[in-house]
Amino acid sequence: MRQPLRFPWPNLDVDDLSAPVIAVRVDVTGTRAEVPDHRHRKAQLVFASGGGVTCRVPSGLWMVPPHCAVWVPGGMQHSNLATANARLFFVYIEPELVDLPDRCCTLSISPLLRELIVELSDQAADDGDRADLLARVLLRELPRMPVQQLHLPLSSEPRLKRIAAALADNPSDRRTLGEWAGIVALSESSLARLIVRETGLTFGRWRQQLHLIVALRELTSGASVQQVSADLGYESVAAFITMFKKALGKPPAKYLSSIAREAGSAIAD
Repeated sequence: MRQPLRFPWPNLDVDDLSAPVIAVRVDVTGTRAEVPDHRHRKAQLVFASGGGVTCRVPSGLWMVPPHCAVWVPGGMQHSNLATANARLFFVYIEPELVDLPDRCCTLSISPLLRELIVELSDQAADDGDRADLLARVLLRELPRMPVQQLHLPLSSEPRLKRIAAALADNPSDRRTLGEWAGIVALSESSLARLIVRETGLTFGRWRQQLHLIVALRELTSGASVQQVSADLGYESVAAFITMFKKALGKPPAKYLSSIAREAGSAIAD
């Protein structure tokens, strides 16, 4: 069962605050938790130091495994779904103060930037000079972080929204493109063209990307490779690992380790 995240100041609107950078720590206990669709003027960095978060915007799903963060530009509608027992940090930034894209992206987070975020979230309210210094270093370091390709393109086209919702609810669904075409009253070729036009991916590649996002979310929350493989409907663990390695270049454990190493090397560049 999903529970709403509880902020330290539940009635505070971050857009009312004049600070250039505001960091909020949220610990998710027990079950998964969700922040429903919302928007704010300030841009937002969604960072997970433990567990994982899936951030949804109108154009896609963005995965936030440990050592990574999703950048959400100011004014963009979004929601966040955290794994059980996740440790999250929401960093709100005045949009004009940082040189980052005007679209969502997943960033690796260096140890230095991670510590800056943690320090800002714990910063005493009466130590404004130190908070300003930490914020200036954070704004300098953030644009240097490597971008990770961990997102699923989504479409507002009603038939594709229906398919996406069904697969998100049941990622192990193995219905073929032809079977989905019958469900949404299109020919198989018409549905194939529609998916490519709306997402830039073939149906098989698009569903595989969903599997990767779900797999990373579950693996970072403590699930085993065997469990994730079964939950996604793969015939064997070997088949799942082969898919993962082909898509991301490494098997699951090595891929997650490489993200941490890449984030650590960012400060040495």
